[in-house]
Amino acid sequence: MSFDTIPFQKIVRFGQRTMLDNQIFSVSWILGRFCNYKCSYCWPYANSQTPDHQEFEVYKKTIDEIRFQAACNGFTQFHWSFSGGEPTAYKNLNDLVKHIQSDAVPSYQSIHMTTNLSPGSKWWKTWCDNTSLLQRRSITASYHEEFAKEKDFIEKCLQLMHDRVFVTVNQVMVPERFWETYERCKRMASYGINVTLKPQSNDTATAIVEGYTPRMIDIMKNDFEQQEGYQIRLTDGQQDYYIDQAERFNAFGFNNFKGWMCNSGYQSVIIRGNEVKRSYSCHDKILGTLSDGFKLFESPTVCVTPSCMSSADSKIPKKKL
Repeated sequence: MSFDTIPFQKIVRFGQRTMLDNQIFSVSWILGRFCNYKCSYCWPYANSQTPDHQEFEVYKKTIDEIRFQAACNGFTQFHWSFSGGEPTAYKNLNDLVKHIQSDAVPSYQSIHMTTNLSPGSKWWKTWCDNTSLLQRRSITASYHEEFAKEKDFIEKCLQLMHDRVFVTVNQVMVPERFWETYERCKRMASYGINVTLKPQSNDTATAIVEGYTPRMIDIMKNDFEQQEGYQIRLTDGQQDYYIDQAERFNAFGFNNFKGWMCNSGYQSVIIRGNEVKRSYSCHDKILGTLSDGFKLFESPTVCVTPSCMSSADSKIPKKKL
């Protein structure tokens, strides 16, 4: 399928297929901005060299409260997604995912993590053990050539895949290094590893940087179609269309949903530091904090934000009014 055939200007409803078809509540959680890498192209606000994680009991209490409030809205299945900074830098991460796995009530739970894969193979074996009972596990492995070694990175991807973790390499395509990066991605794909190409955003993550040629944009739109199939379903009211993953939205410029009805804050929540928000990009008032409490929306609410720059925001079910 060519994604260029989708009539984005006519789309009236879309979202992550699992969230459209099931009572799944999605949690996207930045555990902290601390990162053991310091990439030259990283957003200034997106990393810190100072550990900024909260106490383990605060995180456990937050998980339990989300489960309770989501169930009050009718959502009884859960997807947990962790990022940073670098989430594996949190010393109690394996205890946290073990706590998620310990709840036998939900009929379905999945876990996702965006990571630079810097821990060793023994650490990843423990993570796999602590998530083995969940219905689905996935990793977005961000490759950073300034710090990572290609051979070691590929070996860890293959180790996780052997343990039945769905792995996708997320590669920021810096314009000045586009073609050498593209060749590396092709080498990774030759091992059967999923690869997704991500446009570089500006310092405020509000727009794609300049420097891409039409050919580069076309590659980011269409190359490396995901092996697992189409995650996103869109409809123009008469016909359904599909995209493999929401990261492609920015490459198509399909990320402006102000005035649309959105399930963010109702079927999903974002946690960043101490803040509980409707979405990463959201201009709404925050829903609350981990320390003082928070309240989810009791129904979908109209979007007031000019654009979604994060795929975690873009994939949440939305309906044009």
